[in-house]
Amino acid sequence: MSLSPEASQALESFEQARGWEQRARLLMQWGDRLQALDDSEKTEANRVHGCESLVWLVAAQVDGQWQFKAASDARLLRGLLALLLVRVQGLASDELAEVDLGDWFNQLGLERQLSPSRSNGLHAVLQRMAELASNR
Repeated sequence: MSLSPEASQALESFEQARGWEQRARLLMQWGDRLQALDDSEKTEANRVHGCESLVWLVAAQVDGQWQFKAASDARLLRGLLALLLVRVQGLASDELAEVDLGDWFNQLGLERQLSPSRSNGLHAVLQRMAELASNR
């Protein structure tokens, strides 16, 4: 499955990062790029359960392609969410089902920063995306 230009850009910038400090800075920068959710979107219905931090996910399907917005109260998690979204934005439902989260974060060099709880949280987000995609 090919990467979008944005996902390729993310991969390239993380490949060039030297060490965790640079990756952490990049992660924060990506988190700052997340499109803000309106307070009206931060509802219980949009909340992703299975995350230690508060995470909200909003999805819309446009011409068969998924567009997601997400927010979190945790800064590091916002960066991880931004990188997840850049990977899945614009995918069709069947492509979304094929995304390998572990492989993506491994390619970015961030797999060691995924504590079990963060990893579970991101899998919960991906699971919620798949549920939304299968319900449409």
